Amino acid sequence: MYRTAAKRLFLGSSFRCISNSRLKFRPFQTVISFSGFSTSANSQTFSNQSPSAYPGAENPNFSDSKTPRAEYQDEQARLLQASLPHVIKLGWSEAALIAGARDVSLSPSIIGSFPRKEAALVEFFMDDCLERLIDRIDSDDGLKSLIPSDRIAKLIRIRLEMQVPYISKWPQALSIQAQPLNVPTSFKQRAMLIDEIWHAAGDNTSDIDWYVKRTVLGGIYSTTEIYMLTDSSSDFRDTWAFLDARVKDAFDLQKTVQEAKYLAEAVGAGMGSSLQGFVRSVFRG
Repeated sequence: MYRTAAKRLFLGSSFRCISNSRLKFRPFQTVISFSGFSTSANSQTFSNQSPSAYPGAENPNFSDSKTPRAEYQDEQARLLQASLPHVIKLGWSEAALIAGARDVSLSPSIIGSFPRKEAALVEFFMDDCLERLIDRIDSDDGLKSLIPSDRIAKLIRIRLEMQVPYISKWPQALSIQAQPLNVPTSFKQRAMLIDEIWHAAGDNTSDIDWYVKRTVLGGIYSTTEIYMLTDSSSDFRDTWAFLDARVKDAFDLQKTVQEAKYLAEAVGAGMGSSLQGFVRSVFRG
């Protein structure tokens, strides 16, 4: 899941949703690359490097691997996967885990292997959704024809649609993620998601843009996610309209920032010339 600088941030620390989990990598596959959202006036293409100043950064020319999914032990993974359908009625709870264990003929005692039972279930779901999103990015040729803003909106929609079956229980999931013990993993998983979406849009910037763009996109994702919880329109029509408007606003703002920067540079150059002329006239006098 880490195809840019986020990978180097998190690989330095152990990322585990459950005990004894490991990370595995898939071979890197090239994705679409083109010019897109940038707050730099002269940025017309994206760099292939990640921010070297980012904590834990390595050689910026390091070849990124295809991003990892947490590799759960077989029985634990079977249990978590089998528990997800029960979340719809039982919530993100130990009761859902017990029901899942029965479905796959496992002893409920295996639930004791999860230090944070409800959180493990939410985190497994988040990992699984991100892996499915990556698979969609790699396989959906239709994404290649979309402009950057439409591609980003499409990817956010694809990801949020994965939560639709659990929408009535999603406030509970957000509450679990917000608990102090779960915040670090929740933050990492959301950062991985945002980084993956920007990477799919062709972004590998290495300057302050990297942080700005991910902050903006993280805000768009979170506000749309919250809006979705109160949306009663058919097939979440209002949510997707809200999402499209937020993405459009972000790209319009980026354009405005660029134009203002060009103007400032032009005015600055003009003032510089005027100041130089004034200084010369003073000394000539």
